[in-house]
Amino acid sequence: MEAPDQRAVVSGNRVTGPRLIVALDFPTPADALDLAERLSPARCRLKVGKELFTRGGPQLVRTLVDGGHEVFLDLKFHDIPNTVAGACRAAADLGVWMVNVHAGGGPGMLAAAREALPAGGPLLIAVTVLTSLTASDLHAVGIDDAPEEQVLRLAGITRDAGLDGVVCSALEAGALREAFGPRFCLVTPGVRPAGGALDDQRRVMTPAAAIRAGADYLVVGRPVTKSDNPEAVLLTLESEIASVIDA
Repeated sequence: MEAPDQRAVVSGNRVTGPRLIVALDFPTPADALDLAERLSPARCRLKVGKELFTRGGPQLVRTLVDGGHEVFLDLKFHDIPNTVAGACRAAADLGVWMVNVHAGGGPGMLAAAREALPAGGPLLIAVTVLTSLTASDLHAVGIDDAPEEQVLRLAGITRDAGLDGVVCSALEAGALREAFGPRFCLVTPGVRPAGGALDDQRRVMTPAAAIRAGADYLVVGRPVTKSDNPEAVLLTLESEIASVIDA
């Protein structure tokens, strides 16, 4: 059977496949691959970020993909349009499921990234305002709007350029869902099980709360990666999600 075009199915509760994305935030490829072997591709996707990619390179991504995992390549490309387009084509050649860019690169860069990817290829989303940035940080670089206003502005540019969605805080998901409708993909980090430790995260939500707010995909890290029984944690998170989806 031919695989469906992933862009055609990202829409509210009609998202296909696992909603959970496990962040492989490990210092070595060996640690990341060890966990990947313990996780079922039917239960979650995997996220490869800057540190792990810098250490493991494209071969690590290929190994994960060859192992049946769908990979979110979280490198946040931000450069001139031609360079970002080339990077997106390279990501597609690796067989990743999702890739992201920085919305701050502007409409031309976003459009170039979109055009570089084949139909039915990786989902393409954008980062708007990093959750670490405060209003004073934005003011320091010449942006007078509040972070929430800047997020909405950059998300609008992202939508207009034809991208599939954005990475956002779960606390921003409701406003984004209201502004851009059910077919705009929202990927939210900082997810913690109900009653779980917050670690050093401040702006977090439970899976159920994030889904209620409008999130499509949920990125979870240490609750899974630091657990002695990561599959059990995934089952708990799935149960919380199901309590909302099936309600």
